[in-house]
Amino acid sequence: MKFDINTITRENVKSLKPYSSARDEFEDFDTAAEMIFLDANENPFQTGVNRYPDPQQLSVKAILAKNNKVKTSQILLGNGSDEVLDLLFRAFCEPKTDNIISLPPTYGMYSVLADINAIENREVLLSTDFQPQVDQILDAVDDSTKIIFLCSPNNPTGNSFSDESVVKLLQNFKGLVVIDEAYIDFSKKESWLTEIDEYPNLIITQTLSKAYGLAGIRLGICYASEAVISVLNKIKPPYNVNELTQQRAINRLNDPEKIQNEIASIIEQREELIKVLLEVDFVEKVYPTEANFVLVKVDDANKRYDQLIEKGIVIRNRTSQPLCENCLRLTIGIPEENAVLIKEINSLK
Repeated sequence: MKFDINTITRENVKSLKPYSSARDEFEDFDTAAEMIFLDANENPFQTGVNRYPDPQQLSVKAILAKNNKVKTSQILLGNGSDEVLDLLFRAFCEPKTDNIISLPPTYGMYSVLADINAIENREVLLSTDFQPQVDQILDAVDDSTKIIFLCSPNNPTGNSFSDESVVKLLQNFKGLVVIDEAYIDFSKKESWLTEIDEYPNLIITQTLSKAYGLAGIRLGICYASEAVISVLNKIKPPYNVNELTQQRAINRLNDPEKIQNEIASIIEQREELIKVLLEVDFVEKVYPTEANFVLVKVDDANKRYDQLIEKGIVIRNRTSQPLCENCLRLTIGIPEENAVLIKEINSLK
């Protein structure tokens, strides 16, 4: 099915003249060190952050582009993935008119952002083995459906979606297919980034909050066609990623060996925890996972959650989510934390 970005972009966004900041107008950052800046009404006294940050975060994008074999013009950065997702709603979904599709159980912000932006969220449950029910999804689509959200590996279930399901949606939906890859670094599956030139309606979101250990700096990443990124750049706030975030991200991205060692440790600890959980009497099922967490079905999720809280261990009770009755989500910690978790789980009666 042919994708045309002009047919799904909001009319007011098409005609929007974006705000032009002082740093947008002066783009020659190679000579910045030699220049006297009297254009942006900044405090001239040096504090390290007295100047506005690069509004396009070019230094961060250059590293990401090199690492992922994409163009910097195919990247948008946001104040966490939540801002990136919100921008997608604001650029492509007309309030009180359009709709999106999400696949519970999944990341709760899709529904929240739909409500904030006055967009109908059509929920199509995953199958019992937590895979997209593609025919039902396509049946739910109408002329006002703008975005389908896929979280793969999925939160809270931990599994990845089949390639066949994703391809069928990309080929048969004229709107945007957003694949949230917040947990992709913990999976053996290859990122869908390799396909963004093949499918103009494909959007990939990633984050530095999980595998990169930078949840506190709030940096979300969007990869898409240059056409999609161009639309998003029209509506993003001019300085949405601060200077300290950019510096911290660059420092971390320039230490890939440490990142890979930490990912390997998390995966090793994940497999060790699964082995233990399979032997626990009150654990009824351990779901397959390709994330940095494990979803487990227990005899009584509320009881087991409260017991662990009393032991000083905070996990996530997902029993209220569709298809997740009596399920707990356990994030993988450092080895010492995991050892305490295992000890306390084995002590529960």
